[in-house]
Amino acid sequence: MGKVKTYIGLSKLLVEIRVMLHVFIYITGLLFKGEVRLSKYFRVLRRLLFFLSKMKHNKYVKIGKDIKMNLYVPAYPSKAFFYACRKMLEFENKLPCITVLVSVTSACKYKCSHCYQKYDIGKDTDIDILIETIKKMQQMGIAFFNIEGGEPFLVYDKLLKVCRAIDNRSEIIINTTGDGVTLDRLKELRSLGNVTALMFSLHSDTAEGLNTFTGNSKAWENMTNAISAAHKAGIGVTFNSCLQKESFSDGAFEKIMDVAKNFNAALIQLIKPKPAGGWLNGGVRLFSDNDVKILKEKVNAYNKLRKYKDYPFVYSQLMEEETEMFGCTAGGTDRFYLNAKGDVQPCEFLNISFGNIHSENFNTIYSRMRETFQIPGDCWLCEQCAQDIHKIFNDSKADSLPLNKQLSEQIYKNWKRGEEPDFYKRTRNI
Repeated sequence: MGKVKTYIGLSKLLVEIRVMLHVFIYITGLLFKGEVRLSKYFRVLRRLLFFLSKMKHNKYVKIGKDIKMNLYVPAYPSKAFFYACRKMLEFENKLPCITVLVSVTSACKYKCSHCYQKYDIGKDTDIDILIETIKKMQQMGIAFFNIEGGEPFLVYDKLLKVCRAIDNRSEIIINTTGDGVTLDRLKELRSLGNVTALMFSLHSDTAEGLNTFTGNSKAWENMTNAISAAHKAGIGVTFNSCLQKESFSDGAFEKIMDVAKNFNAALIQLIKPKPAGGWLNGGVRLFSDNDVKILKEKVNAYNKLRKYKDYPFVYSQLMEEETEMFGCTAGGTDRFYLNAKGDVQPCEFLNISFGNIHSENFNTIYSRMRETFQIPGDCWLCEQCAQDIHKIFNDSKADSLPLNKQLSEQIYKNWKRGEEPDFYKRTRNI
């Protein structure tokens, strides 16, 4: 893949004008097809304009022929992008969810101390049940599939079947360590037409640091080889990075950004350390108000200033989850998680389950979860509930996480989810 193209300033404004005009044409087409009533037509347009306005603080980046404006929104002008736009056609019920993270296997040769799946012990989901569920997800409006493991390339045949089951109404990004990635496999995935990028974990700027963090002496080698193969196959390269708060004041963040730029990455997601899995009972250092301020300043600089134009787009989980933005989008508000053994979870970092697709119909489980999350909130439930989850896990002598459906109810039956975030409150009233 050639040099990544980014958009800031005037070039970004021109992209926004193009997107708005194209969205107008698309929704007008739905009006003439009878899929949008005239009484709702202008409201749909206003909703979509408001949604696009929530992405204006981002740097835009071109991956292949399409432009990413937000990590969890499909790239424009793909078919998946417009499938996601249909979210705003719903007026009678809660807005549909458009994003899911799906684990296809728990198999992994790495030993990351923080892994949110550290205690997810159990047999991988039957492929036929998984495919059936994937198709249900897409039919209900999922426009962005984030596929992961463990390490999905260790079960490549299963990964390929899952990706083939997802048609071009949805975009796919695959999380990988690089272990098991080959050029031929990536070319095969690229031929499907909707696999946009691979996402690698970059928690250190050095080979020694990454190998130590992951507990695997070949972690850096696997990653760099897979990045090279991805570029040759024409698949985008993206990263996620789980950095403690001091990394934004001691120069570590800047070093990570330099490495990501040198790897010709399009995007890097900053994951706020979460008390889940391996860190459920400690290991996370909470961000103070000043820590958050420093992080925001760094992210905004890399996304907006011309001297950082050639660096990847930085997507900050912490910033996106603020009350003024989208808040916590878990529980099918705008995303949820299906783990490797079939548990439907609100989020990968919230170790509770609303049911398992081996014992219940997915639609039943999903409806149960969505009802619990009927009104979106801004509370970081993963932080609020961690101690209670850990206590119930120990007291019940459960052999794995997430907590089962019955134990999970003890967590969510009386929880406080905070205020309704700005985006959902205002969209509901448009």
